[in-house]
Parts: sequence; C-alpha cells; structure tokens
Amino acid sequence: MSGQLPLRLALVGNPNCGKTALFNQLTGSRQKVANYAGVTVERKEGRLHTAAGNSYAVLDLPGAYSLHAASLDEAITRDFCRGFLPGEAAPDVLVCVVDATNLRLHLRFVLEVRELGKPMIVALNMADAARRRGIGIDRAVLEKELGVPVVETVAVKRNGARSLIERIDEMAAHPREPQATLGGQADVQSDRYHEETRRLLSLAVTMPTRTAKVDDALDRWLLHPVFGLAALAVVMFLIFQAVYAWATPMMDAIDAGTGALGEWVGATMPEGPLNSLLVDGIIAGLGGVIIFLPQILILFAFILALEESGYLPRAAFLLDRMMASAGLSGRSFIPLLSSFACAIPGIMATRSIQDPRDRLATILVAPLMTCSARLPVYALLIGAFIPQQQVWGIFNLQGLVLFGLYVAAIVSALVVSWVMKKSRRDKGEHALLLELPSYRLPHPRDLLIGLWERAMIFLKRVGGIILALTILLWFLLSFPAAPADAVGPAIDYSFAGRIGHAMAVFFAPLGFNWQICIALIPGMAAREVAVSSLATVYALSAADDESAAQALSPLISDGWSLATALSLLVWYIYAPMCISTLATIKRETNSWRKMGFAAFYLFALAYLASLLTYQIAVALGAG
Repeated sequence: MSGQLPLRLALVGNPNCGKTALFNQLTGSRQKVANYAGVTVERKEGRLHTAAGNSYAVLDLPGAYSLHAASLDEAITRDFCRGFLPGEAAPDVLVCVVDATNLRLHLRFVLEVRELGKPMIVALNMADAARRRGIGIDRAVLEKELGVPVVETVAVKRNGARSLIERIDEMAAHPREPQATLGGQADVQSDRYHEETRRLLSLAVTMPTRTAKVDDALDRWLLHPVFGLAALAVVMFLIFQAVYAWATPMMDAIDAGTGALGEWVGATMPEGPLNSLLVDGIIAGLGGVIIFLPQILILFAFILALEESGYLPRAAFLLDRMMASAGLSGRSFIPLLSSFACAIPGIMATRSIQDPRDRLATILVAPLMTCSARLPVYALLIGAFIPQQQVWGIFNLQGLVLFGLYVAAIVSALVVSWVMKKSRRDKGEHALLLELPSYRLPHPRDLLIGLWERAMIFLKRVGGIILALTILLWFLLSFPAAPADAVGPAIDYSFAGRIGHAMAVFFAPLGFNWQICIALIPGMAAREVAVSSLATVYALSAADDESAAQALSPLISDGWSLATALSLLVWYIYAPMCISTLATIKRETNSWRKMGFAAFYLFALAYLASLLTYQIAVALGAG
C-alpha cells in the first residue's frame, strides 16, 4: 500500500451483487459521477470518513463477470485494477463484493481478483438474505483458505457496512498482501478456478437449495413464454403511461415557470438585442432543456427499481430472441419503448446494454420512435387534410392515420436495425448471458441517489450543447432585422429566412414551399416548434401552439396540396432529430462521427420517403 491518505479503495464485483448499494452506504451524498477518459463508461467516486478519523477515496467500478474482458465495462475494471488505465492511479485496496446467496458464481471472480496480487477484502454482501434461506457460510474457514480478510455486509441496512469499515481501517494501519495464488496459463487457470471454487464451497458453505422458493415461484409465471410476456406488457404499459402522462403536470409547471421568467425579464429590460438574447435565446433554451427532466426522472425511477428488484434481466431474457431477429437484444426494449415519449431518456437508458454493438444500434434507431414532440405536427396536418369520418362504422379515420404513423416508425426501426446487422463486419452472434439475481425490494436511498445522478448528468452533459445551439438558432432567426418598410414577417428577412428560400430549391421535389423550409430550421431545436414557426411565417398571431394550429388549419388546407401534407407527415416519421437528441447521441457515444452518421441516415431516409410519397401522391392525382 502507498501509506498515503486518502487511500484509494476500489469496489469490484459481478453485476447484481449489491456493489453500488454498498458504495452508496459508504459514501452517501459525498460522491460524484463523471466518465473515464476517452470512453462513455461512468466513473463513480466518493469519499469515506471513518470513526477512526481516516479518509478514503472510494471508487465503484463497472460490474464484471471476469477480468478476461468481454465488454467495455469489464475492460475498464480490468485495466483500472491493474493500474493500466490512462489518467487513473492504481487502487490501494480492492474490495471484492460478492452475493452471499450466489457464491457458486461469485467466488470464481474472487479468485481472479486475488491473482492481481493487490491487498483486498472480500465483502459477503446480502448476508441477511443468505441466513434467511438457510445458507451457512463459515467466514473464518473462507478467510483462511482465501488468505484475505472476509467480512459480512448488508448494504441496504443502516450500519450494514460497519465490519467492512473496521477492516479497512485495520488494513490501512497494518497492510498485508494476499497469500495464495493459482498461477498457470489462462485456459488452465479457468479449470483451476472452477476446481478451487468447488473446493471452497465444500469446505465453507452449506446450501439447502440453489435458488430461493419465492424466486422459483415468481419465475414460473414471470418467465413463462405466455404469462411472462403478458406481465411484461403490463409493466411496459405502466412505464409508458407514467413517462407520457405523469410528467405532464411537472413539464407544464416548468414551461409556465420559464415562460413567466421570460416575460418578467422581457418587461424589465429595455427592448433590444440583449433582451431578445436573454428571453428568446438563453431562458427559452434553458427551459427547452429542463422541461425534459421530469420524463427522465420518471423513466429512470422505473428502470432503477426494475434493476434493483431483479426483474430487468428477466425482461431482457424474455425478449432477447424476438429482438435478436432484428439485430437488437432484449435489453433494447425498454430504451426503445421510452423513446415514444422522448428519444433523449431512451438513448440515455441504453447504458443498461452491455454489448457495444447492440447499444450503438439501439441508440441509432431510438430517434425513429414517434416521440411526443411530433404529435402537434401530426395533429395539425391530419386535422387539416384527413376527413373526420368512420371506417367500417367503428374506427376513426384520423385515428387510424395516426396509428399508421406509429406503426410505420416501429417497422422502420426494425428494418434499419436489421440492415445494420447485415452490414456490420462482425457477423457473429453474441449470446445474451445474464445472471438472474434473487428478487428484492429496491432501497429508497439507492433510488434517490440514482435519480440525483441522472438529473445532474442530463443537465451538465446535454444542457451546455443545447443552450449553445439554441442561441445560434436565435441569432439566425433574429438577424438581420426587418427593414422599416417591411410588409412580410420579420423572419422572412433574417438569415433563417434567406436559408429557407435557398432550401426551397432542394426541397421542391418533396412538395415543400419556402415557408415549410423556414419552419424546419427552428424545428431542429424541438420538433413541436414547427407549428408555431409556421404560424410566424404566415404572419399569424397566436397565444400558444393550440391556437396556432387552429388558425393554420384552414390556411394550409387551402394553400397546400394533399400530396404536400402527406409528404410532410412522412418527413416527420424519419426527420433528423432535434438538437437535444443529437447532443445526447454525441455525449453517449463520445463520437462526432456517430452523431453525424445518425443525422445523415435519418435525413436521407426522410428525404427519400417524402420524395416517394409526394411523387406517388401527385401521380395519383393528389397534387
């Protein structure tokens, strides 16, 4: 050990061992989240202050099943433990956290970590659950055989890490190295690990049954090919409704708050460019960022609760075969479902996908899901061009058109992911290997800490980029100002207006006029802005998007052809996502190239689909 304070403690362990809960127990609110240099894997570090007066830096490393890395998370953990990670000092002590109810799997990883030759402690987490199941663990025998300290912890209980903290203080005062190693080549080591694990289990562990009775009973229903999928559908429907509906009051409050702040600043400051920058640029830009926060918090509350409860791996297992046929994995389902509310939390939710290929594919197709921001545009165009009539005396034609737009988005996402699967160099299938942990109740402390982390990540990582680009859009829409004798809307004389007229040449084959082209520019900030932008272009004065749509309907129904309306509807199925989503893709992939590819392929799909829609509609006489 280095002998210098603060010592660096690294928590390592298999996924679902309670490692993060133990990290929260040790550090509480004294923690921060960042990314490791050059990668998107999260780096969590906190500070532990003990009753003995010592202070330690505690790091929660990504979960790993083996140090022979099969994923980016495992590679980060391996390199960090060995001291090979650029910009990161090697840990002084490794705390290997294991699930006391599943030592058959977790002890093998302990043996791998011990081979690193670093001071370490084994934390038998969930010791209370093991006792309830009648699992007997002779801690003294295990400690003697492993040659490292072994302590019991219950991460979800107050003072549940007291024995661990005491042993850490003891090791800080009297450092020692692990005693025994296995040695040998990698393939030989693997066999020896299994043999040694069986030997340790026979000496130190008595286990009446391999799985808990309550787990078996629940899994008979929740993993059933019919009832399990039905239960999952109910869970997903609840999540979808919560993200879509529960967030609305909070989002409305945020929208009203930023609107009131903008009005107050606008009334207080003298008219001029600075007033417009603050009100239309900065305040409106910040409001456009923060308004997504309720959706993100509700989504991650469900995801964290499902993950902590042990259900999320089971949902991925149920859906894996179905999703794999389209080039995705079972873990892609929840991110794609949440993208119907907003692609931003959906893309952020892909962090639960371990396979980098599947995660990237999910990120790239998530914007194809019909997010709620498209609904104002859909409602405007469907109301203006699709008659309100019954089909077969049961279904509303307008509703069927809206449903068709959603189905088209889903089918397109599956087709795109299938094409990506066929075109990638690595044709091999990566099996979904999942540990099905025991069911347990999520701890409120861990949920609250997790939600706070997600909120800060969203605001810090995405907010800056969105704000900067929103200010750029404000500049394009505001300058140069309209001349004194202007007869048209001010936007017609701005840079954005001039760009719109230039774009009209490119978009003419799609049936888009210059007014639509102008609306596409601010619509990049948020898709729903397209309605109010069209109102501005047509020199309308509307208090909100709803009244703007009502005023626009007769104008566009008279001024646009049905072919143009259908073309614009199809455009918004595939349209390059809003700036917020682009910024999130950049942050989550840490790659401008991947963000650029996403924007390019979506733009190409939108252009091609709209072109075909418009030309076919004109040929059929709808022009």
